[in-house]
Amino acid sequence: MQSKACYCTVCGEHIEAFQPYRGGQAHRPPLMLLLEVIGSNTDQFLCPSCGSHDRERHLLMYLAQLNLLPLLGGKAKVLHFAPEKWVSQLITLQKPEAYIQADLYPESENIQKIDMHEIPYPDESFTIVIANHVLEHVDDDLKAMSEIRRVLSPGGLAILQTPYSASLHHTFSDPGVTKPEQRLQLFGQEDHVRLFGRDIFERFATAGFSPLIVTHQQVLSDMPAQIFGVNEREPLFLFEAV
Repeated sequence: MQSKACYCTVCGEHIEAFQPYRGGQAHRPPLMLLLEVIGSNTDQFLCPSCGSHDRERHLLMYLAQLNLLPLLGGKAKVLHFAPEKWVSQLITLQKPEAYIQADLYPESENIQKIDMHEIPYPDESFTIVIANHVLEHVDDDLKAMSEIRRVLSPGGLAILQTPYSASLHHTFSDPGVTKPEQRLQLFGQEDHVRLFGRDIFERFATAGFSPLIVTHQQVLSDMPAQIFGVNEREPLFLFEAV
């Protein structure tokens, strides 16, 4: 009988525990705790076996459970911002017609330098866009959402994960918050430029997206967060271009 308490769905290894991010939940900025910000599982963040992050594992679990993997193959045209190692490998295995990996600061030759505010592709170029925890980093989220919608074909899908607080009625950002420590305390990380509130869904709607959001409890209730190292409070932010 397997005695190790946790299981990584990426590498298939049973492990003693996932490793925390920066000391875990207890060391998060106080405001993030008070506002009950939903994002990464900082207590069970990193797999010590394969190095996968919790948000990578969670996204792959959602994709498999919702049978979305076939949509990433065949005639699919995928645009993937800040491509994670394991998600990228899975998409490549599906053999889509086109797979563009993008980042503002690419670290390898197979990743294109693309600013989400000005995506250098024609209208309706893609069937799927993935941006897993990216929108909290961009200067103008509404412009970025609009660009993502522009390059998506009608009926195309966007996966747009980002931290948010349902306690906030309005998304909070301020151009005066520029110092890393200020951003850490107010937005949760030194390179975040906003904290989304419950109006995030209105912002997506304004950009031309219809929500297809599902929760962990709806589709992954048989995969306990403490075993699989994910945040059960984080839904899949899945949207359809309308």
